[in-house]
Amino acid sequence: MMRKLSLLFAGALMGASAMSLVYGAPGSTANAAGSETYKQLAIFGDIFERVRAQYVTPPDDKSLVENAINGMLASLDPHSSYMNAEQAQDMRVQTKGEFGGLGIEVTMENDLVKVITPIDDTPAAKAGVLAGDYIAKIDGEEVRGLTLNDAVEKMRGPVNTPIKLTILRQGADKPIELTVVRDIIKVKAVKFRVENDVGYMKITSFTEKTYDDLENAIDTIKKQVPADKLKGYVLDLRLNPGGLLDQAVSVSDAFLDRGEIVSTRGRDPKDVTRFDARAGDDIGGKPLIVLVNGGSASASEIVAGALQDLRRATVVGTQSFGKGSVQTIIPLGENGALRLTTALYYTPSGKSIQGKGITPDIKVEQPLPADLQGRDLTRGESDLKGHIKGADESSTGSGSAAYVPPDPKDDLQLIYAEQLLRGHKTDPAFPPNPQKAVLNQ
Repeated sequence: MMRKLSLLFAGALMGASAMSLVYGAPGSTANAAGSETYKQLAIFGDIFERVRAQYVTPPDDKSLVENAINGMLASLDPHSSYMNAEQAQDMRVQTKGEFGGLGIEVTMENDLVKVITPIDDTPAAKAGVLAGDYIAKIDGEEVRGLTLNDAVEKMRGPVNTPIKLTILRQGADKPIELTVVRDIIKVKAVKFRVENDVGYMKITSFTEKTYDDLENAIDTIKKQVPADKLKGYVLDLRLNPGGLLDQAVSVSDAFLDRGEIVSTRGRDPKDVTRFDARAGDDIGGKPLIVLVNGGSASASEIVAGALQDLRRATVVGTQSFGKGSVQTIIPLGENGALRLTTALYYTPSGKSIQGKGITPDIKVEQPLPADLQGRDLTRGESDLKGHIKGADESSTGSGSAAYVPPDPKDDLQLIYAEQLLRGHKTDPAFPPNPQKAVLNQ
């Protein structure tokens, strides 16, 4: 049985968490606790010591403390957490968009690591790793018995260090031994292509490189298709778990000439931060369609919400995830970092995405293939235990199926978007009228 989990080696967005990030500075002050609070902390200290002294097997002190901290944070909401030093480093690697690794996209199948594809011009591709290869051993150690994350961790390492892979390849009469030297892998946050007269751009995550990758995609598409032939663009945000808030703002700004993109509101009602678009539409006013589904979360929803409210784009697909909270990453030095929910964000119309998500202008369902029939692929913030209830959340909740067919010819949402751009289909929601932008009064 195949586990459908793909990772970009070795530092991809593992476990697609819906997360927007705003980096905080270390040494932030906290309000002084009252005397009753300190009494409760004394109880915690007493319990901690009794566990250490009397539990049936000697517990690990560090583990006890980390789990106690995480228990406290998990009681707040699903997105606040403590990251130890290793986890904090992983998070920094993910958001940076580059890492020391091999350059292969992998999954787990039949207890072996299967190569989905080697990334062009990376150590793995140069060493001869091919799509469909199975990695049976890593530096002589059997892969069987390891989780995919464990295997990925073993293949990580410092740049310019070698790793030995034992590969099983269809048609080969014996295992193939390859030595690959790790190098810096730059993950493309934006994948793009030209569909005859339509520019297609898929943002996979919002890392530090997303806006630059988007600009490169737009420039390349413009060079490949003359302006008078280009019908418009599709911006695919499906299965995008989010990422950096500033990148979501920059991506939105790329298509906007004016208006508020998003606002964040913290604990204090006066603590409101607004992000506005600057003059200049990078695609010159060409028609734009945004695709979303239940896997579109956080930063993805900021972009979709801004372009929808300002009537710059038509949103097609199904209800998005509904994660409308901002996490501040507070460094704790060598002890890791604290990821704490500190604000909620709102679309230009003043609506909260939290627990509601983005409702598409045109709903287009994507049928599941036969092998996934009967499985619940619906994803939504409102289904998460302990989630913060959004101001606009209703009993309907948020989210929808998080599935995109691997073959574009089966992708009904993409096909519908292209038909709209080419005029083969019509809908009152397309093209949108910027003069009817819905703004917060």
